[in-house]
Amino acid sequence: MINVASPDIGRGERKAVDKVLRSGGMAQGPQVLAFEKEFSNWVDGRRCIAVNSGTSALHVALLSLGIKAGDEVIVPSFTFAATANSVALTGATPVFVDIELETFNIDPKAVEAAITKKTRAIQVVHLYGHPANMEKILAIAEKHNLLVIEDAAQAHGAQILGQNVGSFGDAAAFSFYPTKNMTSGEGGMVATLDENVERLARLLRNQGMEKRYANEVVGFNLRMTDIHAAIGRVQLRKLHRANLLRRENAKYLSENLEGVVVPVEEFGYTHVYHQYTIRVVDHDRDRFAQELEKLGVGSGVYYPTPVHKLPSFNKDFDLKKTKTACKQVLSLPVHPKLSMRDLHKIVKAVNQVAKAGS
Repeated sequence: MINVASPDIGRGERKAVDKVLRSGGMAQGPQVLAFEKEFSNWVDGRRCIAVNSGTSALHVALLSLGIKAGDEVIVPSFTFAATANSVALTGATPVFVDIELETFNIDPKAVEAAITKKTRAIQVVHLYGHPANMEKILAIAEKHNLLVIEDAAQAHGAQILGQNVGSFGDAAAFSFYPTKNMTSGEGGMVATLDENVERLARLLRNQGMEKRYANEVVGFNLRMTDIHAAIGRVQLRKLHRANLLRRENAKYLSENLEGVVVPVEEFGYTHVYHQYTIRVVDHDRDRFAQELEKLGVGSGVYYPTPVHKLPSFNKDFDLKKTKTACKQVLSLPVHPKLSMRDLHKIVKAVNQVAKAGS
């Protein structure tokens, strides 16, 4: 079976963890600080704050920007629930909007149509590793005096005209979950230009303390450990090559798959293919996935249910393109550990299933 994801953990990560364990200091410490400084290079030198998950990064970013009860934050519904959960956890209301079906990213026109007097921010998701249209989003935000938060959980190293995502908005959040383009085992990172946002984020992740036992605000325990940071630092050094391999694998798939809609990469954008997501238009998507599994090719559906339709939100929004995407998307293996033999097998299986169902 070719799995849809396969974390690349090697000798370097094991040595880094062992060094931390032998040091006797495993909690947040010098490894976390070094990881923050090194990750800053991937977001145009922005201030970085390491936390224990991507969801925590989103939550802390929103709180540090002053999002609170009574505010509205515009979010796509075609995303992982954490995008909206992080908004709800601040007490604010997520307002769900539709996507552009070509890239699966938030539709700027839908964003502008959803703005009310209560709107404080737009939370943009760079889904699957393809950047959202930040030029249009930032123009809308400036016009209406809104904050912009980038959910870059799936887009480490993705670019727009050479500028890395995570360096466009007022703040950004990354995830280091094991299936992401790079991992720390678990973890997340907040990035911002604003030193006041940085300071509050550091307080919130550590029980509201900068100095021990001098709690300034009511905070959380969202710290990253030095163990996780040590893994993250090794992974960060491998990220550029890993992304290149993902792009090469994606190129091969796109040039050879038949009977399905392959993902796009818009001009001037660099897609890093956290997921290689096709659209199964002329077949039953779930049965298509079952047939692939019989042929030894794993796949995943990200995401089968719009967030606004989940029991945790249960909101009534008419999002036609989101509904279509949820019925059609299927993610295929694209990770850096794939061999050419694996790629041949994936193409053969997809084309065979597509032809059989036509």
